[in-house]
Formats: sequence, C-alpha cells, structure tokens
Amino acid sequence: MNWNDFFLVRYGSDILLHTGEHLYLVGISITIAILVGIPLGILITRKPELRNPVLGFANVMQTIPSLALFGLLLPVPWLGGIGPTPAIVALTLYSLLPIIRNTYTGIISVDPAIREAGRGMGMTDTQLLLQVEIPLALGVILAGVRVATVIAIGVATIAAAIGAGGLGEFIFRGIATVNNQLILAGAIPSALIAILADFFLGWIEQSLTIREGKKPRWFSFALVVNSPSRQKKAWRLAGISLVVVMIPLVIMVAYTLYSPKHIVIGSKNFTEQVILGELLAQQIEATTNLKVDRKFNLGGTFICHQALQAGQIDAYVEYTGTALTAILKHNPISDPQKVYQQVKQEYAQNLHLEVTKPLGFNDTYAMLVRGNDAEKLHLQTISQAAKYTPQWRAGFSYEFLERPDGFSGLAKTYGLKFASPPQIMDLGLMYKALDAKKVDMVAGNSTDGLIDKLKLLVLKDDKHYFPPYEAVPVVREKTLKEHPKLRQSLQQLAGMISDADMRHLNYEVDGEFRKIEDVVREFLQSKKLGL
Repeated sequence: MNWNDFFLVRYGSDILLHTGEHLYLVGISITIAILVGIPLGILITRKPELRNPVLGFANVMQTIPSLALFGLLLPVPWLGGIGPTPAIVALTLYSLLPIIRNTYTGIISVDPAIREAGRGMGMTDTQLLLQVEIPLALGVILAGVRVATVIAIGVATIAAAIGAGGLGEFIFRGIATVNNQLILAGAIPSALIAILADFFLGWIEQSLTIREGKKPRWFSFALVVNSPSRQKKAWRLAGISLVVVMIPLVIMVAYTLYSPKHIVIGSKNFTEQVILGELLAQQIEATTNLKVDRKFNLGGTFICHQALQAGQIDAYVEYTGTALTAILKHNPISDPQKVYQQVKQEYAQNLHLEVTKPLGFNDTYAMLVRGNDAEKLHLQTISQAAKYTPQWRAGFSYEFLERPDGFSGLAKTYGLKFASPPQIMDLGLMYKALDAKKVDMVAGNSTDGLIDKLKLLVLKDDKHYFPPYEAVPVVREKTLKEHPKLRQSLQQLAGMISDADMRHLNYEVDGEFRKIEDVVREFLQSKKLGL
C-alpha cells in the first residue's frame, strides 16, 4: 500500500495552508466589521435620523450576490482588484448588517427604568453607555457577531474566484476537474470552522446574556456600576482581545508595505490554465532568482486581462483567438500566423503588454457530445449534429455565450437550434452534466483531459468557424523592463508543448487526480526545462 495514494497524505499540507488563508480572511473581515459595525450601531441609537440610511446601506450590501460583489470591487482603486484586499472588503460589507442591527437592538432594548436609575446616580451619557447599556446588550451584540462570522466563513469560499486563496481553492478546482474529493476538501473544513465558531461564540453569548429571573454569570447592573475594579478588569480584557485580533491586520499591512517585490502569475479558472500558470511559475523560479506569487483560478478572460493591465498580476497564458475576438474585439481570422502577429502588435501598441512566443499547442473550442450518442447517430462533424439539436439541450459557459467567436456566430454558421435556451454553467459542471445526460452538447476545450476520461467525442469544425487559439504567455512590458531575465526564461518554453502533451497534462490532473505541482515538475524535467 502506497501512503501517497491517500488523499490526506497528498493534500494535507495544502488543506492546512488554505485553512490558514481562510481563517485569515474571516478573522480580518470580522475584526474590521466589529470595529465599524458596533460604533455605527451605537451611533444610530443616539441619532435616530441616521437609522434608516445606515441599516439601508447594510441591507443592500447583504442582498448583493457575493460573486457579484467581488466583481463590482474589481475596478475599484485601492480596495478592488484581485487578492485578499477586495475579499476582505466584500466580507466586511457582508458582515456589517447583523452586527449593526444587533448592537442597535440590544441597546434600545435595555429597560428604561435601568437607564433612569443610572441617570439618577449622576451618570453621564457616556458612562451610561459603557457601564450599563453595552454590558446589558453584550449578549445580543455577540449574537450579531456570531451570525456575521458564520456568514463570512461561507462567503469566503467564493473569494478564491478573485485569487484571495482559502478553502474555496479546493472547491473551484474540484468543480473544474469533476473531483468530489477536492470539493469535499474545501467544503468539509469550511463547514467545521463554521460549526466550531458558532458553538464557541454561542457559548460566550449565553455566558454574557443576563436572563430574566436568574443571577447573571459575569455581571449584573449593580455589580458593573458599583465595582470599578471589575469594570477595569473587563475593559483590560477587551483591550487585550482587540490587540490580539488586530495582530493579523498589522502583519498584513507590514507585509504589503515592506515585503520584496515578487513576480505574480495568474490563471483563469479551469484545469489547463492552472497547469499553465504553474508551468510559468516553476520555470521562472528555476531559471531566475525571482520569487513567484501564484494567483490562480481568477475567473474568466476579462478578470485576468483586467488584473494584468492593473498590475495586480505580471503574466498569464492567453489564447490568440480569445485575445483577437474577446479583448481586441476583431472578427475571427483563420490564419494562425496572422492572428498571432496582429495580437502581438496591438497588445504592444495599445495595451503595453508583450505577447511572447506560442507554447506550441492550439486549444480551440470543442463542441462535445457523448461518445455513445455519436456512435449511435454516426456523428463526426458539427454539421451532422445540427439536424439533431432541435431535440437536444446545450450547456455553455457565460463567456462562450457572450463572446463574438462564441455561440451566436456558431449557431448562425451551422444553423443550430436547441429544444430550450442553452443552460449557463461552469466548465467543470458542463462535463458532469453532459456525462449525466442533463445536457446533450457542450462547448469545451480541445485539449481537456476529461474528454478521454468521460469518453466524449469532439465534433469536427467542418466549416472552420473557430479561429486558432494558440497558447501564448502575456507579460506586462514594465515587468520585463524591471526583470530582463524573465523574457529569456519564458522564451525557453516556446514550442515545447504539443496538443498531445497538453491533453496528457490535463488528463494527469483531471483523470488521475494528481497534484498540479507534481505533474508540471515532471513535465519540465522530461523536457529538460527549468535547468
């Protein structure tokens, strides 16, 4: 028995790493939400006219779908883009409502007779707030923190879509590779963290809640008001707690300001792209003295391109046909060399990005059907399949539906009509849906490893609709000027990956469930690269 075959042995260190990233995102977000939300909750108890605007804003933030909120933050200066910062901003906004609302509710629910007793003792409004209202409302406030924490733990999994890390990395990778083990590797720790956080905060909430007819566990009104020593001790503990939770924030700021500059490699959110991102990263690390930060699974083409232009990543692998049609908004061209030269020229002139030499393979769009269906119906081409599509259901990615080289042009070229509008889904889910007979045709990539694994057939593009999609690293010109050795390192990869190589690499990850880092390392060694 080989211990390396056990999932926890292979991925144990990664699970711990992503769990730490997850806790970091949630911890920072909840800390900021507490520091902002509790004062706002207190403010609207003193200024009722602000109640509706403040709670209205928090409610709006809560109703925005999490992925949409991450997307809205992408172009925002300083707070947006990719990585932990926009994720923390989004999680903080999501966490505000329960904290503000519970702080407000807890304070206004304090018995008016107790307030009058405090004022009768000569207490100022500040003393009344700190020594009476907040202690009595603390259980309700903690209930809000408890709800906010559980919400943040769940939403933080989606932060992986913008390169923030966390347990969502496993979930997105598992969906892309149809690997339930990877999905559970992200979902189970996230659920356990949520359960433990809910239990722990619930216990504290119960301990601090003053219940009617029972002696309070930690303090009562008389004890808090008449015992300065206990007040001092309570606030000292609160101060220590605040320092402890602020430590990660200070570390993050210090790291951002003073850490050495690294090369940041990005990728889109499917297996091949993550493999290619890791390939660039390992090649750069092996042939230069540069350190590489990996920002993989960033979503679709436009997120990666926007991150590249904003300087939040330094390089990623694009496809020439995608660059021509989706980024530069030109009509498809069938000549691979013309496409490459036009993309290279316009990227340099208009975008200040350098398109390096192609890696060697062409990953064109592939219209896929189940192999047994193709055999039964004698299908080889898209034209042959077109007469059956009125009885079929299709599954496409949103990007494929929107791109100029996507579904609309394909449907006109081949006369495709389906029984119902195409279902929009992630690439990994499309393969799963096709295999499960939920859909009958999907648009995948010609080099995907799941094609062989699931015994699918690639329909031939007999009318040559799709342009060439040669894989090319795209790098910021500024980065190449700062690190001249980087260009030479990437040039070593030119022409080194064939279509068969890429499909094999994809299959090793999708079919054999191997770690991407190991698959890439072995490939570089086999090609005598990275030396």
